[in-house]
Amino acid sequence: MKTTWDIFCTVVDNYGDIGVTWRLARQLAGEHDLAVRLWVDDLQAFVRLCPEADSQAERQRRQGVEVRHWPATWPGAEPAQVVVGAFACQLPQAYVEAMGKQATPPLWLNLDYLSAEDWVDGCHGLPSPQANGLRKFFFFPGFTDKTGGLLREAALLPRCQAFRQAPDERAKFLAGLGVHPAAGARLISLFAYENPQLGNWLDVLAKGAHPSHLLVPQGRILGDLGHWLGEADLPVGALHRRGALTVQVLPFVSQDDYDRLLWSCDFNAVRGEDSFVRAQWAGVPMLWHIYIQEENAHWEKLEAFLTLYRHGLSAAAGQALTDLWRAWNMDRPMGQAWQALQPHWDELREHARQWQATQAARPDLATRLVQFYRNSL
Repeated sequence: MKTTWDIFCTVVDNYGDIGVTWRLARQLAGEHDLAVRLWVDDLQAFVRLCPEADSQAERQRRQGVEVRHWPATWPGAEPAQVVVGAFACQLPQAYVEAMGKQATPPLWLNLDYLSAEDWVDGCHGLPSPQANGLRKFFFFPGFTDKTGGLLREAALLPRCQAFRQAPDERAKFLAGLGVHPAAGARLISLFAYENPQLGNWLDVLAKGAHPSHLLVPQGRILGDLGHWLGEADLPVGALHRRGALTVQVLPFVSQDDYDRLLWSCDFNAVRGEDSFVRAQWAGVPMLWHIYIQEENAHWEKLEAFLTLYRHGLSAAAGQALTDLWRAWNMDRPMGQAWQALQPHWDELREHARQWQATQAARPDLATRLVQFYRNSL
């Protein structure tokens, strides 16, 4: 009999939570031969990532995973052997009570947010005592051997390498999105939250000596993009040219196609957690728009990652990268920071490849979750 896993996901206001849990559920089922149920409270958000899914189905099977709607009134279900509550979501009380009645209580894991902060190493894997006696533990994704690692399917990097070694595949994929970049143009993807510094960055790209083609999937940044272009509406396929810059709006694509988009680009601006990790696996220079928290608490997470990521860069390249990320996240002049980054482009490309290889040498998140369960038996 396959070990049963329940993963609970509450969609808050973006796609990072469902993006992470959907990738994890597919990998646990496909690579580890587990019986996985993914409980989602917002199927509309799920359909954006899995277009073949049915937003009205209470139960459906997609890519080896049983996807269940998690309604306000709990429908009842026997608890799995392993229960994963993603990002501190609150499990249904009736489900928790049922967990306590099992002959062998399930292993309960609180899958937390990704962070490079020092304290994560010490908190990963610690127990969280429950009054009802259930076994609950903190599980932190991360970038060191003392954490739970990063999501990475076994075939991800080989697929990326094969894609890049077949230029026709890249051209075919881009053409399928209606993208036909000019010869020699630098391809940049942009997936971000609202940002007042966007126009400042685009001004510099438009005046640059090197042609750039900016690909913008549908999302929250379109309002700022429209303001810079002087366009109230930016439908999918919209194409605008200003100086050396071409701007093109793309549809909100599936997860697999988003990976291909990242692989196709020379630079990726990403947001949140899911696309942030996928950009690291793409192995090219990137820019992270971190999720904003009250009292700028997110800046500590940003600085912690920069401290880790810039290790191995020259002092000048590391400072230029840091200045760019701070400008994007702290409302500072973006154009000036972008120009200062250009002399270090080749070094940043090589560093991105080395970072990818370093992280890929560690066990992935799904593998570490499974091993944690086996060690608990």
